[in-house]
Amino acid sequence: METSPAGPPHRLDPAGGCPHADNARLLALGGVAAVELPGGIEGMAVLGHDALREFLQHPEVAKDVRHFKALHEDRIAPGWPLLTFATVRGMTTADGADHRRLRSLVSRAFTPRRVDGLRPRVEELTDALLDGLAAADGVVDLRQRFALPLPMGVICELLGVDERFRDRLHRLSNQVVATDIGPEAALAANRELVAVLGEMAASKAAHPGDDLTSALIAARDEGGDRLGQEELIGTLVLLIVAGHETTLNLITNAVRALCAHRDQLDLVRSGAASWADVVEETLRWDSPVSYFPFRYPVRDLTVDGTTIPAGTPVLAGYSAAGRDKAAHGPDADRFDVTRPARADAVRNLSLGHGAHYCLGAPLARLEATVALERLFARFPDLELACAEKDLPRHASFVGNSVRELPVLLEPHA
Repeated sequence: METSPAGPPHRLDPAGGCPHADNARLLALGGVAAVELPGGIEGMAVLGHDALREFLQHPEVAKDVRHFKALHEDRIAPGWPLLTFATVRGMTTADGADHRRLRSLVSRAFTPRRVDGLRPRVEELTDALLDGLAAADGVVDLRQRFALPLPMGVICELLGVDERFRDRLHRLSNQVVATDIGPEAALAANRELVAVLGEMAASKAAHPGDDLTSALIAARDEGGDRLGQEELIGTLVLLIVAGHETTLNLITNAVRALCAHRDQLDLVRSGAASWADVVEETLRWDSPVSYFPFRYPVRDLTVDGTTIPAGTPVLAGYSAAGRDKAAHGPDADRFDVTRPARADAVRNLSLGHGAHYCLGAPLARLEATVALERLFARFPDLELACAEKDLPRHASFVGNSVRELPVLLEPHA
């Protein structure tokens, strides 16, 4: 039987916060929930694991913004904080042949073989960052000093981004994924991001190198329909934002989890579990992305017994699906690095599923695994410098993490 979502729409807090309590409450009502987006825009979130898996690969669910009903009815104000997610030109807002064309232009850089070839460089960057931490005294913000510069360094090297652009790109990326940002600041951040990437692309066009940006520019300059200028900038936005924000949150969340569950850290050290197990359990238990925008049913669609009207902006509720007890068992709220491998049908979905599965997933897993193994080898007694509950949360309901990670590297020294 088809139903409407139970209860009034859940208002997503623009300031973010920890999503797990709200997720549990919503999941108790069903796998699909009505939500209120910033600006009073009606949307929906797919939260249940099985419902989300079905929705992510449904042939009548689109990514193209032309299906966003409220936008085409002029109900979305300029500077809406989620507008970039909907309108950026790139593979995350493309369907069918357009999506395959755009994805093929960058996919070769992220094959398992290519990613494995990056391991020595990831290890080198990790060790250099740890050397810098070793020279620090007192409390260190591990997010800013370690979890951020590692993936940012790797993706910028892949893209050939000059050092002079990197700090600005991270700051602007942070503003793009923020959901508590005001309209004027959102518009300014988007204009600046496009300008910085345009400057970077112009520099690469004049002085091409052996990097992904130069390859994308060559595809643009070949003419035809391979890549347009807007698609070039949109693809760079996607690669830079997704290429470091997700892994930044993943490393941050894994360190928090291990500090709060020393017994699980001991299991890894004893050989009862691997660092790869830590990464997989973190992806499930505390997904780096909470609610990812947007997908749109092209017709009224029934998912888990609930009707989602055509043109509704739908969020993928990755953090909720990771703790769905119907899929992951009655202990889904427990962080357990020895959790047995599940069948393909119930693996965690935090890096997506279907045609839009995250291209950078192998790279994110490699970076996080190397980072955690070497961090805890260098600083085995590392601990949080404050209570977990006092850590300031990420100001976004899209990203799921904390803004700072103050730690004591050698608390007993």
